[in-house]
Amino acid sequence: MDVLDSKWSIMILRELFSQSRRTHELQTALVGISTKTLTQTLRKLEAHGLVERTVYAEVPPRVEYSITPKGWQLQPVMFALHQVGSQWLEQDPCVCALIEPAQF
Repeated sequence: MDVLDSKWSIMILRELFSQSRRTHELQTALVGISTKTLTQTLRKLEAHGLVERTVYAEVPPRVEYSITPKGWQLQPVMFALHQVGSQWLEQDPCVCALIEPAQF
């Protein structure tokens, strides 16, 4: 869970599940993410083996990010979380016994 501790990690993985992307493509798709945050998050995901960085020997150099086999293992988990969240949004607000309204 520490690897996926930010919304940006999850959103980057979501984008890469559809296809490999270049840095500028991720920047465009993830509205509001700074270049620094994108770079740091990609490096963290790469360090944990979830994302692979491929550098192509071209001029100018081309770099693409893609999901590794380890990263693909997260796809069903993230899909299940999405399904549960969608179901919860369709329901009435939950009344939790642990959080009772203040009595005045």
